[in-house]
Amino acid sequence: MIIRYFLDGVLKSVKTPSVGENDIEIVSENGGKRVIITALRDITLDSAVIPIEFKKSRKSSVFVNGYQSWTASKEYVSADNLLLSEKQRNLDRLPINVVEGYAFKSYGSQFFHKADNSSLLGVDYAYVKGKEEIFIGNLNYKNAYLLIEIHKTKNRILLLSDVDGRKLKKGESFVVFDFMTDKSADNGQKEYFSRLTPKSTQKLFGYTSWYNHYQDIDENKIYTALDAADERFELFQIDDGFETFVGDWLNVDESKFPNGLKPIVDKVHARGMLAGIWLAPFAAEEKSELFTTRPDLIAKDSQGNFIKAGSNWSGFYPLDLNNPDSVDYVRKVLRHYVELGFDFFKLDFLYATNLKPLYGKTRSETAEFAYSILCEELKDKKILGCGATLSNGFEKFDFMRIGPDVSLKFDDVWYMKFMHSERISTKTTLQNTIYRSAMDGKAFLNDPDVILLRDDNIDLTEKQRYALTKINALFGSLLMTSDNPKTYDDKKAGVLSEALELFKDAKVLFYERKRKFIYVEYETGGKKHAFYYDTKKGVIKNG
Repeated sequence: MIIRYFLDGVLKSVKTPSVGENDIEIVSENGGKRVIITALRDITLDSAVIPIEFKKSRKSSVFVNGYQSWTASKEYVSADNLLLSEKQRNLDRLPINVVEGYAFKSYGSQFFHKADNSSLLGVDYAYVKGKEEIFIGNLNYKNAYLLIEIHKTKNRILLLSDVDGRKLKKGESFVVFDFMTDKSADNGQKEYFSRLTPKSTQKLFGYTSWYNHYQDIDENKIYTALDAADERFELFQIDDGFETFVGDWLNVDESKFPNGLKPIVDKVHARGMLAGIWLAPFAAEEKSELFTTRPDLIAKDSQGNFIKAGSNWSGFYPLDLNNPDSVDYVRKVLRHYVELGFDFFKLDFLYATNLKPLYGKTRSETAEFAYSILCEELKDKKILGCGATLSNGFEKFDFMRIGPDVSLKFDDVWYMKFMHSERISTKTTLQNTIYRSAMDGKAFLNDPDVILLRDDNIDLTEKQRYALTKINALFGSLLMTSDNPKTYDDKKAGVLSEALELFKDAKVLFYERKRKFIYVEYETGGKKHAFYYDTKKGVIKNG
């Protein structure tokens, strides 16, 4: 193990076991899996690394969990006798001016950890399957993320604790590492998530306005969608487009919603459904009044420049949670929507909080603070975390998005394949839905995103729409659509009915990657069923 830290501006390094160290005290427990340091002088941590020797074979497969909700998370396998020949997506094929101009690094771990093409990077948990197996899970996620670098060709795994910038006063102790391992990938996953208790266990079927109208919503479109939701719908959620600009959450666009949102909430409740709203509580776009008039609330880097969180809308920026006024604004916004009567909150772009950590704290500690604000204000309301660091939502959020947005094209437009690992893609999100299913009903309830069966305003084939619907129904606990079910013909109505039965009663028994296919076994009505999902074409075979 190597720990690096700054003392009086000088970078120092300690390799354990060490003798005569007088800056920090290191205590190692549980066979070296739990490491606690105590500062003997005021220091700032830089990094902490533990190497693990592990032998892979040419038939090994590796799963690496992504940094946030949208990050591609799947098993990587070998092809043509090359060990782990599949490549993890990064930004190395894009010009630097494009990367910086669109703030592509801000969406994922590349903002703070340089991608390495010789390794696969997992955050907080990962596994290797094959002749020899290993599962690694971070138990220290409230203090620091665990970055797991699994080398493709060398028999080496590096564990890096994300402690950069963590300040320790003289006499202060901090847990740098606390992780578990298991020699079985499957048993390790089960053990890791069995330690958790979900906040909610109630599955929901509902409507969201996003994947049909996107920001082009108004009062009439929302009421039309509400009238189309039959008695099977339990949730009706208004998505982005009701506000004047992202960040100006107290300013509803009066040209779209002249009567405000309260009458809609009342009608949703009269229909016996939960009323849902979309917010990005820690974000403000460049055109917003908040960004223009209160620049003091916006996060800046050490040079005083605004930190760009992404290129959505007119470009957007995170609030600075080091400023108590920013925290007060977030609380005020949440209370406003609680007072309007909303029951369900889809809280989006939550990763933005980590772009400017709390002073002297880690990124994970910052997210823990930010997410606790949401839970304190919303109390018994249902929370769906989206664009969020998953481990910080463990046992806090009712639901968590576990993949990127569904695209109306299977893998979105061609040039997006070169973009960040959090890009919109139905192809990616379906694999996330399957491979992150171990968290469902343990850490929280998984949201695999929408099912879509309609023929208009969509470029997914009929078979791809069927696969999306069936897989989401089997593996998810929040089933949403942006369709008008009244427009369905008998075939589509039958597919929806089948999906709702699977969603309610089916149990996935087993899944396994076989080259480009994922083989799935499940049980429903006392009978076992199976199918192959073609990850390249997005269709189901033999099922």
